[in-house]
Amino acid sequence: MTSPLLHIHQLSIAFRQDNVERRVVDNLSLSVNAGETMALVGESGSGKSVTALSVMRLLPSPPVVYPQGDIQFAGQSILNADESVLQRLRGDRIAMIFQEPMVSLNPLHTIEKQLYEVLSLHRGMRREAARAELLNCLDRVGIRQAKSRLNDFPHQLSGGERQRVMIAMALLTQPALLIADEPTTALDVTVQAQILLLLKELKQELNMGLLFITHNLNIVRQLADNVTVMNNGQVVEQNSTARLFSAPSEAYTRQLLDAEPDGRPSLADLNQPPLLRVSNLQVSFPIKRGLMKRTVGYHHALKNLSFLLHPGESLGLVGESGSGKSTAGLALLRLLSSQGDIWFDEQPLHTFNRKQMLPVRPRIQVVFQDPNSSLNPRLNIVQIIAEGLQVHRPALSEKQREEQVINAMQEVGLDPETRYRYPAEFSGGQRQRIAIARALILQPELIILDEPTSSLDRSVQKQILSLLKTLQQQHRLAYVFISHDLQVVRSLCHQLVVLHQGEVVEQGDCEQIFTAPQQPYTRQLLTPNIN
Repeated sequence: MTSPLLHIHQLSIAFRQDNVERRVVDNLSLSVNAGETMALVGESGSGKSVTALSVMRLLPSPPVVYPQGDIQFAGQSILNADESVLQRLRGDRIAMIFQEPMVSLNPLHTIEKQLYEVLSLHRGMRREAARAELLNCLDRVGIRQAKSRLNDFPHQLSGGERQRVMIAMALLTQPALLIADEPTTALDVTVQAQILLLLKELKQELNMGLLFITHNLNIVRQLADNVTVMNNGQVVEQNSTARLFSAPSEAYTRQLLDAEPDGRPSLADLNQPPLLRVSNLQVSFPIKRGLMKRTVGYHHALKNLSFLLHPGESLGLVGESGSGKSTAGLALLRLLSSQGDIWFDEQPLHTFNRKQMLPVRPRIQVVFQDPNSSLNPRLNIVQIIAEGLQVHRPALSEKQREEQVINAMQEVGLDPETRYRYPAEFSGGQRQRIAIARALILQPELIILDEPTSSLDRSVQKQILSLLKTLQQQHRLAYVFISHDLQVVRSLCHQLVVLHQGEVVEQGDCEQIFTAPQQPYTRQLLTPNIN
């Protein structure tokens, strides 16, 4: 038998603080062969991402220590390798797709510069020769009109487009081992299918090993050869994909498999006046060219969106990345300039200036797509969640604010004992729960949720959806729910708007559209071809 490409043997990882070690990975062993996909699954905080970063030796030491075990790549120890060896491996033989692209991409450099840097460093290519390869790779990962996007900066791309750029960056070097940490989290189902097919093809072409970290078990079923299930830093179960899905041996694995979103939205009273009325909402961005940056045209990101939303009702906005979903959310919040009418509780928000919007802000809250960029890394969790209370309810005492923070954390499944920690000490899924708690604490009437469950594992998704439904019933909350996860949308939303390149393709009752979609694009979203 040939030796595995990656071999992790009885690895333990701990964070040391004040001479006290807290183990986050305990006695982990797994192997990945060339041409094989190993899926590493488990709930947020189970140790998946810490394990992946250890393979690249990207965790800071201290406070991270390795009490025992070893990691070997192609027979060479990584934990004992010096920095020069690691530099040759990173990005060349071993590449990684990180979970949060906005953190990984340099906000000061264009997409072309960052991609070219990879080819220049690892393959010695000159810019002229590299440009064609960059465009080909961006096209393969689904970036539309790639040539016109090369000069864009990361903030000018949607969340899904940034993730695709990260995937392209990792694939440019044609690595022997690819570590993918939640690589499809921010992608819609059609692009997700395209990326998974691309990974399958590259795995065959390059005989590439793939360590795939995810909480999406549908992807695991279709992509992985073997599965390692983790919980609280320990391996719960290891098996082939087919055997694990057909006959899981452990109760925790069965719990994960049973945690798919289900149920239907609670009944909404449509006889009362609408809370939100939107008519012909449009958003356009100027296209500037030349040295003087003159406006030569406009990119119409959103065209003629209209709907009514009642108290206690949910509206789902779905479509591919770049279709205008998040743009619509920002326009409703009056964080983007727009045309058209936005009436909230009979107030014409489309005519309000910044000062006039201040009293409305606590009544309309938002949960952003990327929790890492929306949480202040210098504030602890109490300060982050209580920030809205300090601004909008200054009469509350510090003790009262802290009590409300504790209640909000418990509602979203966070341990209140962790409230004095900082965002960097939490997993991606836990950071998203912090962002949701921050929005809920002001008890708003309308919440705009921009991919709020995209970084959460399925069991926590189910918990958050149940929470959102309960709060909606108790407080008659209205939701604008932006998502590419159609199972989640169907579970929560009464209305559905399908967007494509800024235009409304289909609109109406959510269950009716899922049952009998009228437009080919909608049918494509509902039944993507992943194989």
